[in-house]
Amino acid sequence: MNFIKNIILDILFPRTCPICFKIIAERKCKICSKCREKIVHIKEPICKKCGKQLYNQEQEYCYDCTKKAHVYDRGYACFAYSGDIKASIYQYKYHNKREYADFYIEEMIKTRGNEIKKWNVDIIIPVPLHKKRKRKRGYNQSEIIARGIGAYLNVEVNTSYIMRVKHTRPLKELDNKERRKHLKGAFVVGKKKSEAKRVLLIDDIYTTGSTLNEIAELLKKAGVEKVYILTLCIGAGY
Repeated sequence: MNFIKNIILDILFPRTCPICFKIIAERKCKICSKCREKIVHIKEPICKKCGKQLYNQEQEYCYDCTKKAHVYDRGYACFAYSGDIKASIYQYKYHNKREYADFYIEEMIKTRGNEIKKWNVDIIIPVPLHKKRKRKRGYNQSEIIARGIGAYLNVEVNTSYIMRVKHTRPLKELDNKERRKHLKGAFVVGKKKSEAKRVLLIDDIYTTGSTLNEIAELLKKAGVEKVYILTLCIGAGY
């Protein structure tokens, strides 16, 4: 019955490739074979703080992380935020292409699954959206990814520990100084806080790290000892 159900769903709602956006001919695939050959993951050497791609084997930290102290302890990312992946995430966030999350989660686990397992986190927290933005969009794109990572790690996904109470402008429109100012007071610790000591924060895009830093600071003030981050993509920096 499940087999027949899946065939009917494939006919009525065929999966499209998250890169070229065309219908995928190969059943059970999450990306077409031609596009899989084009995708490029972030690989060593990477920044030992944020996980950004480095291009010099002698470097340990990226330019951003040598200039700015981050509150979180360690981070990893799957892709550089550019080209085909950038266009894919735009469709995912703003055009209800939630099915692309299956591909993203699979790639994040494939590239960084072993490392995040070693963190031995107690809970996973997706970066929250303000209720107005979530109502308009219909979903939190980071929460969908977090639930996939949570299932892989068999770790609770907590969406009530950190709440977004300030409806901010899209941060991509602001420079780094304006981002920090804009984010002050944007998040609060919720009433249903956890006793977790090791937390994994999940977000779709890391640009300057301002949002994740703000949340990490709140978590550490609430008693969390280690805050790790995992993002789908990471930008080039300031």
